Amino acid sequence: MLYLKALHLLFIISWMAGIFYLPRIFVHYVEGRQAGEDVRRLRVMGRKLYHFTSVMAVLAIVTGTTLWLVFWSSTGWWIDAKLGMVALLVAYHVTMRVYMKRMQADGTMPSSVMLRLYNELPLLILLPILYFVVLKPA
Repeated sequence: MLYLKALHLLFIISWMAGIFYLPRIFVHYVEGRQAGEDVRRLRVMGRKLYHFTSVMAVLAIVTGTTLWLVFWSSTGWWIDAKLGMVALLVAYHVTMRVYMKRMQADGTMPSSVMLRLYNELPLLILLPILYFVVLKPA
């Protein structure tokens, strides 16, 4: 069980790293495009990072589901709350795909200020997840 838990944590850390960094690429893309700079490399970086992050998300969800189904038969309400927050994180991940596809097509993107605010959302989702997992409130 500990090896599976360690893998789950590794996949979560990798997923979150991508979730925190990809919106920064969006910000640099928008600002670079406005400045007339060459942003082709940012498109490639964004696409590759999104695909890596997606694989890590799937692996995190698979290992987390396995841990939950196999090792924890009885849990408190906190697991439902945590899973709700994970669903929000997955929804956020899907919105990153929308922005990544727009970037690939050289389409319209939100302003860099909006993308900077967008970049803070996963932290607001992650904090309650950590609270539920570590403290397991009754």
